[in-house]
Amino acid sequence: MKRIECVILDWAGTSVDYGCFAPVSAFIESFKSMGLEVTAAETRAHMGLTKIEEIRALFRIGRVAETFREKYGRDYDENDIQHCYREFQRLLFATLRDYSDPIPHVVETIDLLRTQGIKIGSTTGYTKEMMDIVIPAAEEKGYRVDNCVTSDGLPAGRPCPYMIYKNMCDLAVPSRFSVVKYGDTISDIKEGVNAGVWSVGVVLGSNELGLTEEEVKALEPEELRRRMQDVRYRMLAAGAHYVVDSIEELPALIESINEKMNKE
Repeated sequence: MKRIECVILDWAGTSVDYGCFAPVSAFIESFKSMGLEVTAAETRAHMGLTKIEEIRALFRIGRVAETFREKYGRDYDENDIQHCYREFQRLLFATLRDYSDPIPHVVETIDLLRTQGIKIGSTTGYTKEMMDIVIPAAEEKGYRVDNCVTSDGLPAGRPCPYMIYKNMCDLAVPSRFSVVKYGDTISDIKEGVNAGVWSVGVVLGSNELGLTEEEVKALEPEELRRRMQDVRYRMLAAGAHYVVDSIEELPALIESINEKMNKE
């Protein structure tokens, strides 16, 4: 029988750090240190890329590049990108442990999937050095994966598929059809699509929704539905096979995928 053998999850905004706030604030403050302004919406638009690639993307924003030119009398270059990245890392490392709480229902859902023989992999836009902080902090709070792959040493990060393929090698998963990639950003969705695996997006707690738990609870139900639907449409437009509201829906979705594969 064909079946899902492996689920590969993202980290911030998917399994930990509800709303994906740790990198957002670090991006904003690192640009501010150079006298430049980027908004939360602009940082979230590129979330899921490796962090150095996101900084490059933010520098390419016309308004940001023009402000740099006016302030420094020249165009930005790679040295400026690297300077901003060093400041970003300094800010992020100072707060990473504080943003390692598992998102509600993640721990028990992953435990359930494990009882069904499903392997748990992960990919991330963080570097290995960053994950050396996040992984043990999350484990202290009950969240554990079987494998974590960063883009260090690979040809590229998201939306390229290499981190998924490395997970499959590390976990001895022979078929892409038996893999679900589960994540909260458009880059996550595209990573799954480019790898040819089942690509599943999640709405609540996601970077795309960009709200804290308290903000979600405080929103009028109709407004929350509207915002969640907007995230769902964006993920489906990016190629997601499915989009769930929360991880609680994942076990039933996997059962449905298994049935679908065995009917074909």
